[in-house]
Order: sequence, then C-alpha cells, then structure tokens
Amino acid sequence: MLTYYFRLAILSIKRNPVLSSLMIAAIGLGIGASMTTITVNYAMSGNPIPHKSEQLFAVQVDSWDPNNPFREPNIAPDQLTYLDAMALMRNAPAKRQAAMTKVFAVVEPKGDEALPFDATGRATFTDFFAMFETPFLYGNSWGKDADNNNEMVTVLSKQTNERLFGGENSVGQTITIGGKVYNIVGVLDGYRPTPKYYDVTNGAFNDPEDYYIPFNLVAALQLNRAGNTNCWKPTAEDGFQGFLNSECVWIQFWAELPDKETQDNYLAFLNNYAEQQKQLGRFPRPLNNHIQNVMQWLELQEVVSDNARVIMWLSIMFLLVCLLNTIGLLLTKFSTKSAEIGLRRAVGASKKTLFAQHLLESTLIGIAGGLLGLLLAYGGLHGVKALYGSSVEHLAKLDTNMFFVALGLAISSALLAAIYPTWRACNIQPALQLKTQ
Repeated sequence: MLTYYFRLAILSIKRNPVLSSLMIAAIGLGIGASMTTITVNYAMSGNPIPHKSEQLFAVQVDSWDPNNPFREPNIAPDQLTYLDAMALMRNAPAKRQAAMTKVFAVVEPKGDEALPFDATGRATFTDFFAMFETPFLYGNSWGKDADNNNEMVTVLSKQTNERLFGGENSVGQTITIGGKVYNIVGVLDGYRPTPKYYDVTNGAFNDPEDYYIPFNLVAALQLNRAGNTNCWKPTAEDGFQGFLNSECVWIQFWAELPDKETQDNYLAFLNNYAEQQKQLGRFPRPLNNHIQNVMQWLELQEVVSDNARVIMWLSIMFLLVCLLNTIGLLLTKFSTKSAEIGLRRAVGASKKTLFAQHLLESTLIGIAGGLLGLLLAYGGLHGVKALYGSSVEHLAKLDTNMFFVALGLAISSALLAAIYPTWRACNIQPALQLKTQ
C-alpha cells in the first residue's frame, strides 16, 4: 500500500509542477535561511567539554575599584592579578588548577631558507593539559618540576609542528622562540575547543595558541603578553616587577573541582583569602568572589551575543512565513483535486487512506525542500566565511547533526503545513462532487 501511495504522490507532484516547485522553493528558502543562523549559533553555544564541564571552574576574586564594579551590575573581574594568581597556585585546595596568559614572540625555524614568523603562545601550568584533556600526538606535557624550576620547555600545536618539522615527531628537538631555545616535550593533536572557553577574554572563537610554555617564565624572562590587561589604579612601582605587584588583572585562572564538597571548600578558601587581603589594605570592595563552571562562564561572558540570537529568531520567523505560503499553495493544489478525491471517496476510499496519501505527498515535498535548503544553507555558510574570513571558518560548518536537523525540520515543517489543507481535502462531500461532474 505504501508503494501505491508513493506512486500517487509522485504523479500528483508531476501533475502540478509549478505549484509543487513553488512549495519546494518556499520550504527550501526557509530552511536555508534558518539553518545558516542556527548552525552558527549551535557552534557558538555548544558545550565544548560536555563530560567535564561541571567540574571545571573559572575563578573570580573581586579586587577591583571600590567605587565602581568591574562590570555592571556587580560582576567581578574575569581575570586575576599576578599576586592573587600566585597565591592561589600555592595554597588553594583544588584537584588541579592553572593560571595562564597569552604571550607572543617570533619563532625562528632552523635552516637558512625558512623565514621567522610571529606566533602566539600560552604560558600556563602543567595541570592545564590534564584539566582540559588536550590530546597529544607526540610526547606529553612537562612535569611540575618544570613549572617550579623555570625549565625552558614547550608543547607545540599540531599546526606549528607541521610548519616547522613537516609533521614528524619533534619531541626531544629544540625550537627558538623569542630568541630563547626551548626543548620540545610534546605536540598536541588538533586541539581546538569551540568556544575556546578557557580564555574567552581574548577571543572565544580565536585560533588556539601555536605553543605552550611554563607560566613562571613570563616573570623570569619578562615575556611579551598578547592578552587583555585591565587596571583600576596606577602601579606603585616602575618596571616589570612593578606591573607584577600591581592591581592590574591579566591572568585567566581555572580550577578542577570534581564534587560539591570541593567546590564549597574552594569558594570558602577564596572568601578567607579575600578577608586576609582586606587586612593588608587590598580588596576594597565587599566580598564578591565566584567560581563558574564552563557553561555558566560562557553565559556570564555573553559568548553568544544578543545580536546573533536575534538574527537566528528572525530567520526562524522567516521559515514560519514560508510555511504559511506553503499552506496557501497546498490549499490551492488540493482544491484542484477535489473531483478526484470525491470520486475516490465515492468508490470506498476512507478519509484515513486519503489523509495518509496526501501526507506522504507533503513528506516528499518536505524532503525535496530540505535538500534544497541544505544547499542554500551550505551557500549561506560559505557567504559567512567570505564575509568574516577564516576566524569563523570552524563555526560556519554543517556537521552531521545539523544535516539531520535540517532534514527533520524540513519534513516536520511540510507535515505541519499539510495538516489543515489535507484535512479540508479529505472532508470533501463525495455526493456534491459527483453531482457537479
């Protein structure tokens, strides 16, 4: 019976090619527009580490200006001062934790033909790699001794390793970064979380860093930093050490806290630490310390902008308009078949049979519209890439999930649009139609 309905649906579509094409085009346009924006928002707002996002916490301590909050209404700074970050690294009760900042330098490849190039790096602690589960292609992270002893070691990104060593195992070799020679201890394997949740301050959708080095080298070597720095009062001392002792916030800080007890203990430690600092003349604001898990942090930092959400909802409204047009076209199409429907009712076809047949026809139209919509969405995402460049390349991409979402949305939209026209068509009075014939 299903094969018979399928043949009738194909014949009906062929019998009215103009109306059928208009319906497919309407659904395709709506799906194409909506899926372009939904795909980008999906990539921007996804959980970058779903199995562990409730165990990783961004740390905030409010050491800001007593007269004005860091951000309204009363949001603590999204980064820490050097003094606070080092104090937490020494004493805070976390399973793992890592202070980090973005740095930059010139990388000098070996060989006379290779030219130096600018590269961005991440100065952090060894716990970074275990906390964020960075995959390794070769080698591994450095040990805690390297953190404590300012060892000149580095972990390279896969892209940097391919550029410098042709993708071969470079562990044990050396690389010159900023005029200093580092020993390579590991190479990451295509690590690119989206969003880059551990450093949304410096660009949630920026490319990952080219290399990673121990954090304490920033102070030891006075390295150039590439991240955001915010200060609420002038530094009391000159030079780099004066900057380190200042109230400027420039360090991202994350802690791994696997359960509620460790989370409560950590927050209690932050509040006790803040009280101690108040006695030393720091932390002039009321207690306002927080730990935010990954998804809370992304929401607090407004990683997905309101404009992006508005555009997505506008595109969904456009899809609804397209569906209204489809309903009108289906009413027109089924009204031209009233004589056929009346005759089939007269010879014994039930309403249920006719309803199933016409819903199958609408499903085929929905599938065709969905495939057209996927092509339009593919073109729309390429347009987004062309407009905004390589920075959104990993966002403007249709994955398998989005493919099936688009197809399912198209079919369900066509079925919803078909319910009322099909119901009207199936309630045609056979006697009236036969009498007019």
